[in-house]
Amino acid sequence: MQKVTITLEDDILQFVDQQAKGNRSAYINALLVEYRRRIIEAQMIAALKEDAQNPDYQAEIAAWDSVVGDGINARE
Repeated sequence: MQKVTITLEDDILQFVDQQAKGNRSAYINALLVEYRRRIIEAQMIAALKEDAQNPDYQAEIAAWDSVVGDGINARE
């Protein structure tokens, strides 16, 4: 971990202190982890939607799907 200095508005700091239960760093860290998770999830959904609308990608998937059940068993 790294220590950083940030500047917050007074009312925001008061809110953080009310919510943080004594550990500002852990609270802010948890908020940012959740925010990052939401951003990454939104990016993944956008990429999947883009792939779903891409005919070249769909053709490639169809080609791979045709070999999925060709009898090859990796466990043997």
